[in-house]
Amino acid sequence: MNIIWTMHADERVRRWHRKKGVTRELVEEVLRKPEQVVAGDLNTLVAQRRWQGGLLRVPFVEVQEGRKVLTVYWTSRTARYWRDPT
Repeated sequence: MNIIWTMHADERVRRWHRKKGVTRELVEEVLRKPEQVVAGDLNTLVAQRRWQGGLLRVPFVEVQEGRKVLTVYWTSRTARYWRDPT
């Protein structure tokens, strides 16, 4: 799977690297093997994985070339975003 990075996503991963140690490799792993994919806003999807006591979230869109990363962030509010299978 090809992963396309936006400038914004690249800037965000650098910021989260300083705060939590998030790397491009980790983000790409979450996109390739997410624990969960949920619907986001405006026809986006969010790959997410529980990580470091919180949730690493990677909003993306499917494009012809692969998955385009829109942004990256970590949150401690796992219960707000995690969807249990029903």
